[in-house]
Amino acid sequence: MQHRFPALLLALAVLCAAGSASATGQTGIGPDTLAVVINDRDPLSRRSGDYYAKQRHIPVRNRIHIAFQPVDRMDPDVFRSLKAQVDAATPPDVQAYALAWTRPFRVGCMSVTTAFAAGFSADFCAATCKPTRASPYFDSASRQPYTDFGWRPAMLLAGRTFEDVKALIERGVAADHTHPAGTGYLVSTSDRNRNVRARFYPGILLLQGDRFRFRIIHSNLLEYRDDIFFYFTGIKRVEGLATDTFLPGAIADHLTSSGGQLTGSAQMSSLRWLEAGATGSYGTVTEPCNFVAKFPRPNIVVERYLDGETLLESYWKSVAWPGQGVFIGEPLARPFAP
Repeated sequence: MQHRFPALLLALAVLCAAGSASATGQTGIGPDTLAVVINDRDPLSRRSGDYYAKQRHIPVRNRIHIAFQPVDRMDPDVFRSLKAQVDAATPPDVQAYALAWTRPFRVGCMSVTTAFAAGFSADFCAATCKPTRASPYFDSASRQPYTDFGWRPAMLLAGRTFEDVKALIERGVAADHTHPAGTGYLVSTSDRNRNVRARFYPGILLLQGDRFRFRIIHSNLLEYRDDIFFYFTGIKRVEGLATDTFLPGAIADHLTSSGGQLTGSAQMSSLRWLEAGATGSYGTVTEPCNFVAKFPRPNIVVERYLDGETLLESYWKSVAWPGQGVFIGEPLARPFAP
């Protein structure tokens, strides 16, 4: 027994270390590998970024401060200068960004989250209905996108007020490790052009139905539901949200042309999902046409999230052509962490 005891202790130490790494998310993106970018000229950004860094225990070295005039659409030349500052200040082991603002949501012809992820390039834009540059991160097994691909996927900590952003952050933190027993609503609408993702719904029931409860709803309206965890639909404007209740960690989005125009959109802004209680959403900032590849694939989001990946990882991996789409929400929410 004397000879076996040290070996037993070593084995236990290895198991504990592995368990600790899994529990803290170090096998993927976590507080140590996420940087928070704060705009010092935006009071809401300063307050939101500081609060997020404290709630998620983001190391001081991963808190990056820049300064620019908040606008909806940033000029690409201005962006390039700011991006160079951020790149220079980013520790080499950082794999992703939380951008602590609502404006800008767009850089020239592309989304600000993809611009920070991969740099500004016209290859991500589409003046007419055409494909755009693909993401190497799409549906990949990578847990370190910068190390593997040179991309740092980004997500906006977006909200109209600090109270909105604070509530969003708290929902994300509260969701961790909860393994919620809610419902995924796969809403098939009468809008043929925007309902193109409905073809993935039966596969979700078939492949994920034993892990989580899903319902396919044939309607333009979803009202008085108190257990929403996933909500995917395709329509210009989603009605009934004031009657619905979202669980912490919930993901929700609608396929339409300008949901990612977070302020001043003629259609429903994706911010409405966060205001209704969702923890993550997505929308396009320029006309995408109805290419499925420019929007989240529900089956991929669902599988990745249920497998224990973070909201940022799950959402980003579900979009094949993300150049025109902005990701918003609490990046580190991880409801199905082991």
